[in-house]
Amino acid sequence: MITGYTSGVYDLFHIGHLNILRNAKSMCDKLIVGVTVDELVTYKHKRAVIPFEERIEIVRSCKYVDIALPQDDIDKLKMWEKIKFDILFVGDDWYQDKNWVLFENELKKVGSKVVYFPYTKNTSSTMINETLEKLRKE
Repeated sequence: MITGYTSGVYDLFHIGHLNILRNAKSMCDKLIVGVTVDELVTYKHKRAVIPFEERIEIVRSCKYVDIALPQDDIDKLKMWEKIKFDILFVGDDWYQDKNWVLFENELKKVGSKVVYFPYTKNTSSTMINETLEKLRKE
């Protein structure tokens, strides 16, 4: 059985989120998804529009997700130690990022690999938020 893992904020759930979950599930038997807790969202100097409890329920309801759990640390090796995933899925906007290169190397040592999926262009929670702010000012 192949266990996959991916994580994210999943704020203002959109087609990009759905794409990564669908693609990830197609490459594993069991997909576990970490949903970033509100306190950790601040590491990106942002705050979620949708509260954590609602975001995790939205992710849990997706048919591609077997388990959704809180992500309270960005350290992917710590999560591997908890759930022993075979594959970590992430958007290719992180490809060659220095932190992700380190994660990749550490995970390789324990027999796990990182798969990068194409980032869904023209759709992001940040873009949706910016559009909503502009519309509210009109």
